[in-house]
Amino acid sequence: MVNTDRLQLAAGESRILVNEPMSGHISFHVGGPADCLVLAKDENAVAGVLRFCREENIPCYVMGNGTNLLVKDEGYRGVILKIGQEMSDISVEKKDGTGIIRAGAGALLSVIAKRALEEGLRGMEFAAGIPGSLGGAAVMNAGAYGGEMKDILRSVRLLTKNLEIVSMTPRELRMGYRTSIIPREGYTVLGAEIALEEGDREEIAAKMEDLAKQRRDKQPLEYPSAGSTFKRPAGHFAGKLIQDAGLRGYTVGGAQVSEKHCGFVVNRGGATASDILKLMEDVQRIVEKTSGVLLEPEVRIL
Repeated sequence: MVNTDRLQLAAGESRILVNEPMSGHISFHVGGPADCLVLAKDENAVAGVLRFCREENIPCYVMGNGTNLLVKDEGYRGVILKIGQEMSDISVEKKDGTGIIRAGAGALLSVIAKRALEEGLRGMEFAAGIPGSLGGAAVMNAGAYGGEMKDILRSVRLLTKNLEIVSMTPRELRMGYRTSIIPREGYTVLGAEIALEEGDREEIAAKMEDLAKQRRDKQPLEYPSAGSTFKRPAGHFAGKLIQDAGLRGYTVGGAQVSEKHCGFVVNRGGATASDILKLMEDVQRIVEKTSGVLLEPEVRIL
């Protein structure tokens, strides 16, 4: 059991929600309760909660906007530390045709991209429609439409396992396709600097709208999901392999392989985390049988 009084002391002014259903905090809209969900107020709260959990030997998971996460129906025995709106400040510094955007880990990519547009800074258009936060995007090197976070990040502000604050570059973080060393090293993202170039606002806006239209046309945005469910295998596209395996529209309970885009697993209504997990396992098994390719989940399972 988590001593909530001591946790509150460690978390400072952060809100603590006890036995909190995670279905209200992840984009799949499923998931059982966390013993404690802490809505981090600031960097001191993040360090304090991590220190408390370590000293008390309590499991602790750090999450962002919950758009790439699946929490099982049994919930989470321990503390989930959510870095969100309270840590989402954005500032801009422009000089000599370039701009540096500094943002907290809880800032949404869509909000940062909108600010970039307002400032006439180009290079972040690809991220405008990605539903996650900056912290989560840095952890997994999020990308879309030919762009990746490593292309625009100048540095990432991190809390180490020893609770020391450091800054590292994408190269130092070995950012690759949907990966970085951040989870392996136990780092926690606190914020980042994004380097962009000045451009024409109308052109930036037009590109954002074009990419937004492509998303609306091709992706099942009308249903809860976690975006692309599986990573792109080398030499293949996950959605094409799933389609070729005859799994378009395949359903388990309320979970379904999207009929619009086979790379998405969606909650058609009333799905449980178990439905989604069973569907994902079926897809992996059938695709491997038909193509010899084992799909690797892009969604993080907690």
